[in-house]
Amino acid sequence: MPQTTEDQLTADDETARLPVRLQKQTVDYPTREAAGTIIIDTQNTFLYYVLGNSKAIRYGIGVGRQGFTWSGVKSIISKAEWPDWYPPAEMIERQPYLPRMVAGGPGNPLGARAMYIGGTEYRIHGTNVPTSIGKHVSSGCIRLTNHDVIDLYNRVKLGAKVIVLPTEPQRRLGMPATS
Repeated sequence: MPQTTEDQLTADDETARLPVRLQKQTVDYPTREAAGTIIIDTQNTFLYYVLGNSKAIRYGIGVGRQGFTWSGVKSIISKAEWPDWYPPAEMIERQPYLPRMVAGGPGNPLGARAMYIGGTEYRIHGTNVPTSIGKHVSSGCIRLTNHDVIDLYNRVKLGAKVIVLPTEPQRRLGMPATS
């Protein structure tokens, strides 16, 4: 059992260095998606948790670096507190020096919480590197500060719809691509 508790993960510690645009906030967000849906805007490094009534909670996120972005509609199939991390085989192939397992806790790259996205090896998870928020740095996972991922984790239900928007602006807006 990790020694760190949620009480030690204060918003002040993690968000003090984040630009205001990346700090958790309730925003206007008109959408036809149901309350409880997660919409990930990879291009702008935002995750929206739909509240309904044209409102959402917007979180700043770290996303996949070039060549590691993806899009699609999936769902949350499981959740874990202080998860252990087992790097996928593809990641070990690229980075053979990685450990084969890191126990859950403050030094774990998955941070305080993880929500597993069905049909992928990707997760929405915390991070032990809060300065990575707002950057394109991961191998495809979506990362939040530990404080924010705990907040999101407490809101998200199993089976929640996850929409990862394409990075092309025309498609992202639901418009046909132009030449």
